[in-house]
Amino acid sequence: MSEYTDHHAPEGLLTRGTVVVVPGRGESPAVYGRFGRRLAADAYRVRVVDGPQIDAADLHGSLARFGDRLAAAVAGTAAAGEEVTGPVVLVGADSGAAAVAALLGLDGSAAAVRPQAVVLAGLPGAGGAVAGTGDRALAWDDELDVRTSCPTHRGVLGDDPQSRPGALGVPVPGALLDAAHHADLAVPALLLVGDADPLADRDALARTTKSLSRARLAVVRDAHHDVLNDLQHRSVAAEVVTFLEALRTGLVPAVAVASSAW
Repeated sequence: MSEYTDHHAPEGLLTRGTVVVVPGRGESPAVYGRFGRRLAADAYRVRVVDGPQIDAADLHGSLARFGDRLAAAVAGTAAAGEEVTGPVVLVGADSGAAAVAALLGLDGSAAAVRPQAVVLAGLPGAGGAVAGTGDRALAWDDELDVRTSCPTHRGVLGDDPQSRPGALGVPVPGALLDAAHHADLAVPALLLVGDADPLADRDALARTTKSLSRARLAVVRDAHHDVLNDLQHRSVAAEVVTFLEALRTGLVPAVAVASSAW
């Protein structure tokens, strides 16, 4: 069985770029099927990998191994004798977003994989965990409420045998989050956060965005932590595609509003 899930551009269309998606805590690649299919429909080659395994006691080594795995995933999207279709964009969610940002921000760690842009979705704030009730561990229904209000996505999470309930109750290593929020990213970055995400630190995200030379922070109304898969998933996917397309024109959007009454 493949260690990835893959989505290809429609037959007959030229592939416009390669997108590698990195899931977060408790998620498997299957959770991003809807997102992957939507980007693929717009002629992007999409590959979803397993989430990062980060050892807080060996952050640099964990990130280096993560980078090697990402590089292999990117290289494997090309057919034998062909080159990977650029631009290459890494999309990370939750701890996957933290790992992507930290990897690209550490000196020497980005050598294995060189994306042309990144999308960081649901990057957690300090700790980035939700506690259980009283002396009980985090209940699955409570975790789902933190993640999403989309009934389809809740069903996908519940039906996926590889989902790990309770994962959002485990804090993201502080050193990883610190490295992610202070990463000096040399590539364009789109940060996405739901305004109903209890794990987000909007002020920290704003500071991170302002510290980067080419970054945009997009806030999704009423969206929860799983911002790529919540009820607003169509609009969020459209925002990601708009970003992907703008990479081809020096981040100048193809559509500009000249006048509007709403």
